[in-house]
Amino acid sequence: MFDVNVMRNTYIFLILIALSFFMLPPVMANINPNPNPAEARPRTDANVFGHVVDATTGEHLPFVNLLIKGTRMGTITDASGHYILTNLPEGPLTILASSMGYAIAEIDFLAELKTTKEVDIHLQATSINLSGITLTASPTASGFRYQPDAVFMGEQIQRRSEPSFGEMLNGQPGVSMRSFGSAPARPVIRGMDGDRILVLENGERMGDISETSADHSISLDPLAASRVEVIRGPASLLYGSSALGGVINLMTTDIPDQWDADVSGVVSAQGATMNNMGAGFGRITVGREKNAFTGRLAMRQAGDMTTPEGPVPGTSMSNYDGAMGWGFDNDKVNGGLSFSISDQSFEIPESVDVPEEDVEIRAQRMAFQGRFGKNLSGQFFDQAQLRFNTTRFHQQEVEIERPAGEPALELIGLEYKQYAFSSTLTLQHKPVGILARGALGFSLNGQSLDVTGDESYTPGEQRFSMATFTFQEVPLSNTLRMQFGIRLDFQNSKALANEVFPDVSLSRNSFNYSGSLGLNVRPYEGLEIGAQLARSHRNPMVEEIFADGAHLGAGVYEKGNTQLNDEIGHGGDVFVTWERGPVKFELTGFVNDFANYIIFEPTGEVDAPSGYEIFQYAEGKARLYGNEFNMAYHMTDRLSWQSSMDWVRGRRVYDNDPNQNLPFIPPFRWRNEVEYDFVKGWLGASYMAVRKQDQVAPEEDVTEGYALLGFQAGYRLNKIGQHVLIVRVENALDTKYRDHLSRIEDRNFVMPGRNVNVTYRWFF
Repeated sequence: MFDVNVMRNTYIFLILIALSFFMLPPVMANINPNPNPAEARPRTDANVFGHVVDATTGEHLPFVNLLIKGTRMGTITDASGHYILTNLPEGPLTILASSMGYAIAEIDFLAELKTTKEVDIHLQATSINLSGITLTASPTASGFRYQPDAVFMGEQIQRRSEPSFGEMLNGQPGVSMRSFGSAPARPVIRGMDGDRILVLENGERMGDISETSADHSISLDPLAASRVEVIRGPASLLYGSSALGGVINLMTTDIPDQWDADVSGVVSAQGATMNNMGAGFGRITVGREKNAFTGRLAMRQAGDMTTPEGPVPGTSMSNYDGAMGWGFDNDKVNGGLSFSISDQSFEIPESVDVPEEDVEIRAQRMAFQGRFGKNLSGQFFDQAQLRFNTTRFHQQEVEIERPAGEPALELIGLEYKQYAFSSTLTLQHKPVGILARGALGFSLNGQSLDVTGDESYTPGEQRFSMATFTFQEVPLSNTLRMQFGIRLDFQNSKALANEVFPDVSLSRNSFNYSGSLGLNVRPYEGLEIGAQLARSHRNPMVEEIFADGAHLGAGVYEKGNTQLNDEIGHGGDVFVTWERGPVKFELTGFVNDFANYIIFEPTGEVDAPSGYEIFQYAEGKARLYGNEFNMAYHMTDRLSWQSSMDWVRGRRVYDNDPNQNLPFIPPFRWRNEVEYDFVKGWLGASYMAVRKQDQVAPEEDVTEGYALLGFQAGYRLNKIGQHVLIVRVENALDTKYRDHLSRIEDRNFVMPGRNVNVTYRWFF
């Protein structure tokens, strides 16, 4: 359908055009927009100069944006906080001064002919509004974007409330889901999933094993998340291995970061008809002047999924999730601690053709997290933050047999026990020289995984990694900013023997570097263009190296490869965001080339003892590329329309043979939403069309296209707190379809049918 060389050349051309366009604003700033000298603005020699300083500390502030109100004349302060504006129009003028972390200031002065005046500007520090800033993308929260991202919080999360984060984010531009029933549904970004997508909890690795297989779930209930951030594209600079395709940061308020000196909280309930699901959630926060304490509890029960062809046996679930935390803020030091525990139990559709047998996953995770920040008094570093997350994770895959007239028999075929630690220290420095505020970071990660049971198809593994990184931004003009950074990673991994792999003793050391170079330009109000070139890497997982056996949960026979090398990716992202009046759109393009790309591919053979199809891990060169488009149009103050499209192609690149498609690549999608918001509530409808996926890998099945219709209504009530009631109807026409990324597809089961979902939340 698309020629790879054509697409590659197209993206190179787009990147060159974008980089060229980035350089226009500083050049054009010196060009008179009126080419007719007779009509040029006459020279007045009315000038103003001065310094911009912090009103409290007196510190000179570099790279502050200055603009003469009502004109397009402006400048930016230099590294010493000095500025000068020349040839101003005569008369009373106002300078607008703005900088991240400070309140906007307006300073009036009188511009006089042939006169140079000194006007110093004092800015008041203020809290930064982080609601629209993707914190995961920048350690300094500068607000400048270099790759596509998205933030979901508040009512946005309530509207997307689902049993899993994969279902919650599915349908967002560039994000789909890997499905094996509701519980283990996991997000897929631009065709990459598993260990190539890093899922964080409050900025640190979660310590579960959800990335290793389709039958493993993320060990956090979506009701517990107060904010979800999605980074599309490589983010290895800040997060190292496993951030090849993107990052999803699940943020909770288990450690309170801001509070009122009062009691507040939220109570939530949810129900769904498709799987007879019921869920409840509650959180309470008790705030004092300097401290706050919080606790939460979530519970969820669901039966088997139902489809237009009937129920899918082995897809029920039961979750319990709770936490308690403490936060403090004592002027220069802030932070807190939290302890959480999650207990999950869900079936997987492994034995759907044998009613007397069930396979159940039972998982428990305990986590102890901390976050501490401090204002430093040094000449260079002025802020420090330490985060850590220690976890104990335990998972069992249980085979349950129910002989007629006899008690059920349980056999633990596979068991995982993992202890993990993840920590990051970030030091922020003051603006210096040409650099704006930047960061230097250090991270430590470790895990010890024991794998036991007769069904063990891999040995255990012990990993330790340490890294250092720097993230820097350089303001090149009022409208142009550059980002660059580098990360150095060292990792040691060692296989741990078990009863199935008693002689394994392989140890691997790996040293890698990641880097990125980005540009952000805002040449006109409402227009933003960003681009990033990045080098990223990923270390192979223990399954990819050592697997040799039938994997009960996934229903396949896996064969690893001890000769696998680290994946290395080189990629580019370009995005354009434009907002004018009632219209806002974003267009993105990306291309990623990988060396040693590891894929899980079918061999076409069947393992006789288990009856499972044999899949093997193989490596080679690969390329993934695609586009995403999103538009919002407010037709009236109350009526709006959103439309988005995305597509991605993944190809193996061989030296001598023709290119081959990568497996499990999502098809082209087009999604539309119409909504009428009448303040106290809203009414809406959605329509998503998905193209037939016939660009498939060898031995991979083709899936037909389909279209889904949905409806949503909500009501808001402010009385003794805030109440929100949301009713959603999904797959309203009970359409029969198969999702290309569903692992249930191989067993010929279709996706869920019509579903009515009701959510209620009370904030007090």
